Amino acid sequence: MPRILHAAFALVLAALPAILPAVARAETTTVFAAASLKTALDEIATGYGEETGDALRISYAGSSKLARQIQQGAPAQIFISANTAWMDALEDDHLLADGTRADLLVNRIVLVAGPGAPEDLSLTLAPGADLVGPLGDGRLAMALVDAVPAGIYGKAALQSLDLWDGVAPHVAQADNVRAALRLVASGEAPLGIVYATDAVAEPKVRVLDMFPADSHPPIRYPAAILAEGDGPAAHAALDYLRGDSARAVFLRNGFGLAGGQPE
Repeated sequence: MPRILHAAFALVLAALPAILPAVARAETTTVFAAASLKTALDEIATGYGEETGDALRISYAGSSKLARQIQQGAPAQIFISANTAWMDALEDDHLLADGTRADLLVNRIVLVAGPGAPEDLSLTLAPGADLVGPLGDGRLAMALVDAVPAGIYGKAALQSLDLWDGVAPHVAQADNVRAALRLVASGEAPLGIVYATDAVAEPKVRVLDMFPADSHPPIRYPAAILAEGDGPAAHAALDYLRGDSARAVFLRNGFGLAGGQPE
């Protein structure tokens, strides 16, 4: 081997002890997260990788679907639900790591209009409001009203305002809130009920009105480490999600901070 190549090879060998431990320390944490978190969490995951060298692998879906996958043994380390009921179900099944559950965020639900609605449409959410007329031959897009948190909140709010019975036959149910948002943004449904944060994320829709806060249960996003995924990497990732960098992203995307502490 030529002397210069021999010297270069020796330098590489000398550097390996420093390089290999760094590679070995890199961790990937799998997060199951409610679909409404996608815009914010995608940005947070990028920042997490840049700041720590580790990675967040995020699977998005309706909270109900994700919770059932966890109950069936799906491999994940962290779960962030869009309501407390599905986190309660996992806690009842002893699937959460003790002392890691806490409310992370809060949100609101809104009525949005898209390209399929009249440009001059205005509507106030109150008893007696006409939701059916503006739909024409179209549908009101909502997440699954008996399973997905956004749909559950939306149905509860409409019932509280005595509007559900009239509009129920005109509802188009989607697998999750982002799917409902896409129906409105594409013009397939003139109106939809989504989270306030979804409206921020989609420039093709506009908010007609926000549902009164007392018309539905409080919208909280609990987060917890799963018992099967408990470990230092999961704790580091959850700490980051509760830290200043992530909080700034959540706020910029329209979420409120719950300020909860681990139970």
